[in-house]
Amino acid sequence: MVVNQLIRLSVVFIFIGIALGCANSNQVASPIGLGKSISENQIQAWNIDIGPSGVGLPAGSGTAIAGEKLFQQECASCHGNQGQGGPANRLVGGGSLDTSKPVKTVGSFWPYSTTIFDYVKRAMPHQAPQSLTDDQVYAATAYILYLNNIISRDEVMNAKALPLVKMPNRDGFIPIAH
Repeated sequence: MVVNQLIRLSVVFIFIGIALGCANSNQVASPIGLGKSISENQIQAWNIDIGPSGVGLPAGSGTAIAGEKLFQQECASCHGNQGQGGPANRLVGGGSLDTSKPVKTVGSFWPYSTTIFDYVKRAMPHQAPQSLTDDQVYAATAYILYLNNIISRDEVMNAKALPLVKMPNRDGFIPIAH
């Protein structure tokens, strides 16, 4: 088992090395030589990371009220109509992590509310990542926070308010010293 994990990790590092070695100022070749090269503009389109402080959050806003309809249309087929989903898709609940089999969900495990925005913006809906507007992402984020009893249904989430939301497990991680 450990050998398989090491092999997988080695393969990942090889692909990263190939990608970095093939990079030039205008384009990056596919790390395994398949498909078309991608442009710097395409790379920048995916450079949308949002950290815990909220740096990089775009303009826009949303509430759980607006997010509920969007969630039912775009998210419920995978995550359930109340975020209950299956083991890999569950967003809500989870309870205590101090058990032999903790259930890690957005509400029980994720330390920062901005991570929800980052992930939804970058990867959801699964069949069409980055297709939601910033207002829709704020609304979906608000709805997920509301389902986890972290914010009220009508609380507005935006670039100013979202980083201030204190997640239940915010203090559950040990920062890495630099």
